[in-house]
Amino acid sequence: MGFFGDTDNPKRYLSGTFSPLLSKVQNLNGIYFQDLRNLTGPFPKFMFDLPKLSDVHIENSKLSGPLPTDIGRLSSLKVLSLTGNRFSGPIPSSISNLTKLDELRLGNNLLSGPIPNGLRQLKAVYNLELGGNQLSGEIPNFWDSLPKLLYLRLSKNKFTGGIPTSIASLGAQLVYLELGSNQLSGKIPEFISNFKALQTLDLSSNGFFGVLPKSYKKLTTVTNLNLARNNLVEPFPDLSMERISYLDLSYNKFKLGQVPKWATSSNFLYSLKLAGCGIKIRMDDLAKSLLGNSFYNFIDLSDNEISGSAVNLVNGKASLVGFWASGNQLKFNMSDLELPRSLKYLDLSKNQVFGSVPESISGLEKLNLSYNRLCGKLPASKFPAAVFAGNACLCGAPLPACRRQ
Repeated sequence: MGFFGDTDNPKRYLSGTFSPLLSKVQNLNGIYFQDLRNLTGPFPKFMFDLPKLSDVHIENSKLSGPLPTDIGRLSSLKVLSLTGNRFSGPIPSSISNLTKLDELRLGNNLLSGPIPNGLRQLKAVYNLELGGNQLSGEIPNFWDSLPKLLYLRLSKNKFTGGIPTSIASLGAQLVYLELGSNQLSGKIPEFISNFKALQTLDLSSNGFFGVLPKSYKKLTTVTNLNLARNNLVEPFPDLSMERISYLDLSYNKFKLGQVPKWATSSNFLYSLKLAGCGIKIRMDDLAKSLLGNSFYNFIDLSDNEISGSAVNLVNGKASLVGFWASGNQLKFNMSDLELPRSLKYLDLSKNQVFGSVPESISGLEKLNLSYNRLCGKLPASKFPAAVFAGNACLCGAPLPACRRQ
């Protein structure tokens, strides 16, 4: 018997705290509360009185306070998912008693302190999600004790040190390795190139340095690769990720010159982010290389040395959501740009774009056209003056009024 509450039915209006009377439902084996934003209070203690409880999903609510130190008493649990709440303090050491757990999902809370060494006892776990907290210290080196682990998500914490060597033991089955947005450092280890099933590799926003090993060419199953905002240097290896869908190499110390052919030839590519990668091409050439893929959603080529026109890359692309090309050498008439209805984010600042601003900017959520050569009266929009600054002959609200001829 399960107890459900989510945004697909009237229970989404539930508010307040859990009633202790729920402990009377002795046959309850599952609790499923998702996206109930008005659900508050501490960790619900009634669960300790439910002997058959195996699945707990209380996600995206406002539960807060520490996780109970005796959480290990819930020894029948197979799934504990508390993502998107406000739990704080350390992960209790007694969690090591939850040896039947398949999934432990504590992401996007306010948890702090190190990963407890007792997690190595969770030998059945295949999904470990601790990202989006304030966890700190070095990532422990016990991953060879978790032989079934498929998904390891530790991004957006405060971990230091390097990538532990015992992660190499997961090479046969690991699907997700997410370590982005921490304070990790050192060289990216070569053993990751031996991961046979890896689909997502996120090492972004850390302090990794040196070169990416040539052996990473063996990572043919990867579809999501994020190495952005590190200190990686040339030479960048020629990879073989033919099914790549998300690629971000932005803001390292690369001088790629060209957009990698293995990326543009993928029919699955929806997000291409190569900001600050030393790319020197004409935008029309990139548009031609992407000719077989009209379904891309996000392109970020900011802070490169790209010239030419963005018209062929943008016009008629019904799936394009975001296009960022600030700080290049683009030169084209913006009047020729036909913004698709799908487009929400556009940044062409610090280029040499000329002509008038089209009325279609009113459908955007974010816009930056500053420091170009645009001219004429601005169409009505919600955007502030800073968006249009540095264009000498633009006029009309929110800029000064146009002069009468």
